[in-house]
Amino acid sequence: MKKKLVFSLLLLVFGKLAAQQQEFKIISKTNNKVLAGVGVYQDDELITSSNAKGKFYIEDARLPGEFQLKALGFETRAVSLKINDRQIFYLSPASEALSAVILRSTVIPKSLQKMPATISVVTPNDFQQTDGTNILESFKKVPGMYVNEGALNTNKINIRGIGARSQYSTNRIQAYFDGIPLATAEGELTLDDFDQESLNRVEVIKGPTSSIYGAGLGGSINLYSKNGQQQGAKASIKSQFGSFNTQKHVFQASNTTKSSALFATFSSLTSDGYRDNGRYKRKSALVNGSLNTSENGKLSYLANFTRLKAFIPSSLNKENFENNPESAAFTWGKAKGYESYDRGLLGGSYSHSLDDNFTNITSVFISFRDAYEPRPFDILKEERVSTGIRTKFNLETSLFNLPSEISFGGEYYKEWYETGTFQNLYEDFPDEGSVLGDRLSNNEQDRNYANFFTQININLTEKWNLEAGFNLNTTKYSLTDLYSRDVTDQTGDYSFNTVFSPRIGSSYELAPGKNIYASVSQGFSTPTVAETLTPEGQINTDLKPETGTNYELGFKGNWFENKLYTEVSVYSIQIENLLVAQRVAEDQYVGINAGKTNHNGIELLANYRFLIGNDLSVKPYVNTAINFFEFDEFINEDKDFSGNELPGVPKYTMNLGFNLESESGFDFFGNYRSVGEIPLDDANSGYTDQYQVLNVKAGYTFEIFKDLNLNFYGGVNNVFDEHYAASIVTNAVGFGGKAPRYYYPGNPRNYYGGLQLNYVF
Repeated sequence: MKKKLVFSLLLLVFGKLAAQQQEFKIISKTNNKVLAGVGVYQDDELITSSNAKGKFYIEDARLPGEFQLKALGFETRAVSLKINDRQIFYLSPASEALSAVILRSTVIPKSLQKMPATISVVTPNDFQQTDGTNILESFKKVPGMYVNEGALNTNKINIRGIGARSQYSTNRIQAYFDGIPLATAEGELTLDDFDQESLNRVEVIKGPTSSIYGAGLGGSINLYSKNGQQQGAKASIKSQFGSFNTQKHVFQASNTTKSSALFATFSSLTSDGYRDNGRYKRKSALVNGSLNTSENGKLSYLANFTRLKAFIPSSLNKENFENNPESAAFTWGKAKGYESYDRGLLGGSYSHSLDDNFTNITSVFISFRDAYEPRPFDILKEERVSTGIRTKFNLETSLFNLPSEISFGGEYYKEWYETGTFQNLYEDFPDEGSVLGDRLSNNEQDRNYANFFTQININLTEKWNLEAGFNLNTTKYSLTDLYSRDVTDQTGDYSFNTVFSPRIGSSYELAPGKNIYASVSQGFSTPTVAETLTPEGQINTDLKPETGTNYELGFKGNWFENKLYTEVSVYSIQIENLLVAQRVAEDQYVGINAGKTNHNGIELLANYRFLIGNDLSVKPYVNTAINFFEFDEFINEDKDFSGNELPGVPKYTMNLGFNLESESGFDFFGNYRSVGEIPLDDANSGYTDQYQVLNVKAGYTFEIFKDLNLNFYGGVNNVFDEHYAASIVTNAVGFGGKAPRYYYPGNPRNYYGGLQLNYVF
């Protein structure tokens, strides 16, 4: 009897040992949230799935072994599992399943399909379809987003018409790079010197986003850096050559382990440009990575440096635009005007799961810009240093017995800015270009703002979701006039009233994969320092922030077994206290609150994907934006522009194209873009002509030997050699009897080609 008992105990012990399991965990790479329901496969057999805590268990008898992690909306990942090796695995969203992509730019992460707002995702596939010389080229396919492209370094963006009346740069739009602000405290934004080679994707939120990001009336652009997807080390070299002696060289390297990732990119871009005085030279380096500090903690970091020198051909009057488009503006050519700067940023963030339902992400950053810009009317020197911190808490809980998630946090941003102008003596030294003269001005500015935000999402039913939130913003700045030779002193401390920006939205699932949504949101933008200055050099304390309310209805749906994805949105934005740049001299403006505008529009998008055979994928697409933007009430200098169309925005944009990708390595991309008329000024006294541009690109990738492949490609921009205005200066004024210079000509037909070597160690 005793022998039987001992034998039974031994069987029980060895049985438990034989059935011992190893624990693993799966987390989303975009938001560090655990992923439930991820299938764990071995040899195409489903072994188990991750539970509500993102954990799954594999019996020792199956280890070590090779497995695949599969989940809807995420890239399949191959992993090696071993005994006594508790690993955490990160899954990345799949670019093919666009509607299932988990958005990173929203306060509470949610799939694109279920988000009650219009958010466009620009993926690596979109980057691949362009020549890669300017990241903004990829944004032209985003419905509702218009890019005025004057040169590689002279670009401005407007979203749904907001920011269209800016003269030479982007404003009224926020932008972030891995959570680090890119816009200045004044609201100016430059994205030209960020290379798409360093990016994983871009998320564009259209319409007022102040409930999330503070002063962003037009929307926000969120850039996310590349990082290693699979474990191991990789390196690549890319060289590209094109028309106008354009050359681009990129060097990349990455190393990813189970607990860390490191990604580095160096790029060099040079070009003589299509127009006179158009030489361009940019070098940039970016290093980013992450480190799992514990089972529940992750540290991410980012460092970027850019050095630029770009000459400026400036805008042309109508006669030169039509007959001599390759010329530079006369005074800019004589002065050999250009801009140059060093720009850098350094930041880090730490994400931590306090428990399974409560997480925090805290980011800190510092950035700088040191610039020198000789212009015909003066020479500008600028120095800027910015620093800030942002923290966000997310809590999954239950409210009124309903599944809910609450997010709350804050952001503080401070900027030190010094600017000075000097005489440009280029006329006294013929053929030498710009020469530094006496000082004309010297100012220091400190500007800071604080945002406090909160949002709650409630699942009213399995199909009906409600979200609401708000942001409180305070903005203050001080100005110190260091130039004592003039008669005005602008020194003082100034602030704008605290701004409350609420938002509410709801999404309802009509059927699997088909959602309707509605939202109402408010936003604001504060005046820049230049706008607050009067012609006499004094601060105009009567200026108010520009505010707007956005009403939106939309539909997002998948069809034909998720082969077709469609979006339709109808919106109306009412802007009050419209900030108007009133021109008082060449390149000198003052700001006034001059009325109201209505921004009504329709946006449509359709992406389709089908297979020809087993190895050929065809993806046709179409998107369009139809704009009805006009002044509601606008009186400026006793002129009534009420009812006129808003200048700087085309009446419509449309993109039609298709991508062809094969398993054999051959790719082809074609894009046809049509752009409607653009009003030149508030009076609608003239319009640009509508135009069409066709761009094509083809490439082929093949394996030279194991772990080394080569991609070579070529393309043609503006296939039909269309003559068009790629950008305009709104409300341009001709001084001294000269015709106003409204136009930046687009590039004529141009060619490019390159090759890229990729090696996996």
